[in-house]
Amino acid sequence: MKANRAQQKEKTRRMIIDAAFRLISQDRSYSSLSLREVTREAGIAPNSFYRHFEDMEELGLTLVDEGGAAMRQLMRKARQRMRGRGSVIRASVETFMEYIHSNPHVFHLLLRERSGTSLAFRKAVSRELQYFIMELADYIQLHQGYPVAEAKIQAEAMVILVFNAGAEALDCKPAELRILTEKAITQLRYIARGADEFLKRRRSEAKR
Repeated sequence: MKANRAQQKEKTRRMIIDAAFRLISQDRSYSSLSLREVTREAGIAPNSFYRHFEDMEELGLTLVDEGGAAMRQLMRKARQRMRGRGSVIRASVETFMEYIHSNPHVFHLLLRERSGTSLAFRKAVSRELQYFIMELADYIQLHQGYPVAEAKIQAEAMVILVFNAGAEALDCKPAELRILTEKAITQLRYIARGADEFLKRRRSEAKR
């Protein structure tokens, strides 16, 4: 009996989260959503909302966490799939672009709240970006032999570039998206090759 109640509670919570994501679009920011609008979209009574979230801010922070986690998991899988069998940069960028076109509401949320009026939301999005940077830095350090500091610098430059390209991609037509994707791949390769040359030069100077 308790298990059934717990499952129903989780199901309702999931319905609220999915409803909020559906309502976010290019023309709708999360801050413009009302509790009644979200619960109506979810098909539940407004009072039921408070059994799952303290307020709309807590729901919004949950959306940021879920959106960021989903994107990180997807990028992680893309890197693992291509390890030793092709371009990790190409696979990662193409996977990222495909994801934001299939789930634009997630990226709209992250972009808007990154510079929104809520300090809690800005910190949450910043934290998600740092997770991206740390995971990529770990990958660069492990598979390319970079020191910790240099791996983080390279990862930060790459993540910022890809997120900016993602923001531009939201309004792109298919042909424009292909051009933007190739541009981002080229720019990331420039960063990677420049980092390699910088590291080689530093190591060479250290031996003198």
